[in-house]
Amino acid sequence: MCRNIKTLHNFKPPATDDEIRASALQFVRKLSGFAHPSRQNELAFNRAVDQVARAAHELLGSLVTNAPPRDREVEAAKARAKAAGRFGTSQA
Repeated sequence: MCRNIKTLHNFKPPATDDEIRASALQFVRKLSGFAHPSRQNELAFNRAVDQVARAAHELLGSLVTNAPPRDREVEAAKARAKAAGRFGTSQA
C-alpha cells in the first residue's frame, strides 16, 4: 500500500489537496490495516485521515529547498523507465 504514496514536495505545480488527501488515506490504511473501516471504526479512521492531511499540508508548506522544482512529466517518465527495467515490458 505505501508504495502508492508519492513524493509531493518540490513540484511545479505544487501538490493539490486531492493528492495530499490520497497520500494521507494510504498512510492511514497502512497503519490501521483497513482498506475500508467498519462502521464502528469509520469516525476514527476518517478523523485520522483528516489529521494526517493537515499535518502533510503544514509540512509541505514549511519545507525549504534550493533545488529547482521537479517536473511531474519528467518524474513520471523516470518511474516508467525504472519499472520497465525492473519488471520488463510486456509484448502483445
